[in-house]
Amino acid sequence: MIQRPALLRTASVALLAAVLGICVAPAQAETASKATGRKAAKPASTHQQLKSEAKGLALATDTAEAISASQLEISSRVLTGRADCEFNQNVNIDALADHPGYFRVAYGKQQYLMVPEETTTGAVRLVDKKTGVIWLQIPVKSMLIDTKGGHRLVDACLCAEQRATVEASKNIVTVNSLQ
Repeated sequence: MIQRPALLRTASVALLAAVLGICVAPAQAETASKATGRKAAKPASTHQQLKSEAKGLALATDTAEAISASQLEISSRVLTGRADCEFNQNVNIDALADHPGYFRVAYGKQQYLMVPEETTTGAVRLVDKKTGVIWLQIPVKSMLIDTKGGHRLVDACLCAEQRATVEASKNIVTVNSLQ
């Protein structure tokens, strides 16, 4: 094995750390404290630094995610307000005024930050990418689905507009059966 000078080895480690995104501040702080003769403040552990960086990255990703023109078009079709569901449950869907295209969907004690996604069927689909929960709206009902758990959280939800559509379709069936 080839022996490398200490300075070259330190530079190699720093370069590798930079490429991997690992902070080398603790080693630099120790070197600086030896040079100045002062005791350096205890830096955060590498685990704490990575956790902090991950939180910052997640926050930046959430706030920087741009809404496309098609997503804004879809958001105009989202039915908002209270949706009454089976088993006397309800879901509240609210548009976020300060973030066009974003919706807060509340069910029970949970709240989800959702954005519209395009579908091939024309259904309205809102997705919370962190939790994998989907709010799906079709003309006659809506449902909240946990894609990670693989089950519906709540089904047969009706907003006022959907309730009117269901009632109108019942009247059409009744009139057609009388003819």
